[in-house]
Amino acid sequence: MAKYKIAWLPGDGIGLDVMDAARIVLDRLGLDADYLPGDIGWEFWCKEGNPLPDRTIELLPRTDCCLFGAITSKPKEEAQNELIPELQNSGLVYSSPIVRLRQEFDLRTNVRPCKAYPGNPLNYREDIDIVVFRENTEDLYSGVEFFPVPEMVMNVLSGHHQKMQRFAQVPLDEIAISLRIITRKAARNIITDAFEYAKKHGYKNVTIVEKPNVIRETSGLMIRVAREVAKNYPAIPLWEANIDAMCMWLIKNPQDYGVLVTSNMFGDIISDLCAQLVGGLGFASSGNIGDHYAVFEPTHGSAPKYAGQYKVNPIAMLLTVKLMLSYLGESELATALENSVASVIKEGRVRTYDMGGTSSTLEVAQAVAERLEL
Repeated sequence: MAKYKIAWLPGDGIGLDVMDAARIVLDRLGLDADYLPGDIGWEFWCKEGNPLPDRTIELLPRTDCCLFGAITSKPKEEAQNELIPELQNSGLVYSSPIVRLRQEFDLRTNVRPCKAYPGNPLNYREDIDIVVFRENTEDLYSGVEFFPVPEMVMNVLSGHHQKMQRFAQVPLDEIAISLRIITRKAARNIITDAFEYAKKHGYKNVTIVEKPNVIRETSGLMIRVAREVAKNYPAIPLWEANIDAMCMWLIKNPQDYGVLVTSNMFGDIISDLCAQLVGGLGFASSGNIGDHYAVFEPTHGSAPKYAGQYKVNPIAMLLTVKLMLSYLGESELATALENSVASVIKEGRVRTYDMGGTSSTLEVAQAVAERLEL
């Protein structure tokens, strides 16, 4: 019996391409694991009306963790139009399967390392080492939205908040409302995780990134909790920054920052900015981590126009595998993999198109596998 069972969810688009690359490296590493395939993605939305079938939800608890590729997502109307005829006009509404996974398994912490590796021609500068901690289950991603707005909801909001009065006369089918939900528990969990990571890995500061001067209650709660948690870590300075100013400071002085921690939507945005500082989404890995389970994924999308061409950069996926190995306690394999990726980047002989090269997805993976020192 293998030591680990890993749910294997390629998804669609380039998700299949980068997962093939991951398997080349995992086989070379000799990880003692069984890989259990699961269904997820646009194909299953179109033919079943569910991009995350129940059979996949039932598979995951029987595994130690999950490795996920990428999936296609489209707006509400387009998603409806692509359902098979038998499912048209059946009341089905598309929702993101990765968001559902995060909420279903309470994968509260999204970790997104953004590290510059020497030799990467796409680096903004080479001394960047930032890790974004993004709360993963709440905020605008809670999915509490209304359109058209039910009269009862409008009446309740108008009756309890003076600032809603100016919208009271707007026709209910001409207004949409999304609720930003932040709980103290979730705020404390993600901020504590950020400080613990900074402490363990020697990062010089933790910056809470919010917008409390405008979003006074929800961002204000995040800031208040951050100040409370910071008292438990007197050796690590807590910095505070508004999300808009943070974007500017990251362009100006990215080397000044260590760990960033924020809510779900701001974390989604700021982590893409950080990724671009170190080469783009082709280098951006992530882990969705809870108390009892974890799903690991590169942060890029499915890029359908490149699907099956084995053209895209697999380094984001390979660094995602590195995060998975660390989670499993295979620290030596994780270090060997990162060192090999860094070596291939520094040498610069094998590069995909985004780095100015002509190598394929699988050629990069093979180069990384050949340089592994085990």
